[in-house]
Amino acid sequence: MVTPRFCVPAPLSAADVGREFELPDAQAHHALRVLRLAVGDALTVFTGDGGEFAATLVHAGKRAATVQLDTYLTVEREPTLAVTLVQGICASDTMDAIIRHAVELGAAGIAPVVTARGARFPSGPHGTKRLAHWRQVVVAACEQCGRNRLPPVHDVVAFADWCRMRESSRAGIALDPGADRALAVLPAVGGALDLLVGPEGGFAPDEAARARAAGCTPARLGPRILRVETASLAALAAVHALWGDLR
Repeated sequence: MVTPRFCVPAPLSAADVGREFELPDAQAHHALRVLRLAVGDALTVFTGDGGEFAATLVHAGKRAATVQLDTYLTVEREPTLAVTLVQGICASDTMDAIIRHAVELGAAGIAPVVTARGARFPSGPHGTKRLAHWRQVVVAACEQCGRNRLPPVHDVVAFADWCRMRESSRAGIALDPGADRALAVLPAVGGALDLLVGPEGGFAPDEAARARAAGCTPARLGPRILRVETASLAALAAVHALWGDLR
């Protein structure tokens, strides 16, 4: 059985080994009511800043759960290539799935951008709530896949603004099914990479031009047109297989 993992928003460090720690309400509910953990069961606790604790459930009340932090592990599971997925905002369920699987595939960050053909992003409190939801999707994905550093979901900006603010020193690839070159034949990338993927309708012509002007190389994945959720994840897997830690 895989040891259940819990991300906790607490300033824990190796110095806390041996102490008891009460899980926050949401994590306690999941541990006790969803997973049905009992006293003596093993679990893993991490803060999202690196490292993790092997822990034991030592108290299980109706709503409260207390764990003992047994051992601190410095294990790292981050990829050698830091890929930021610059994703044109899609329909809600599709966007959730892309973010979830992007975390599993090792994305170092997700930058949601508003594009001409993409889904609308709400303003005000509704937008704040949507962004908080995406960040919680990241937490759940890290709990599932074993990552102990939370990749950020950056604030939403217009695609034109993202291109204007982009660091020109970073490598960049923009998916384009009509590009002259395939992703696999591009020069090797090391260090950091911006991977641009449009929404359901792809990037508009002026957006594709902006991406090129910002230093992002257009590339196709293959001879078939992929749905956006397929394209984003296939591209992430491909770049990590070509130049990252999936080799």
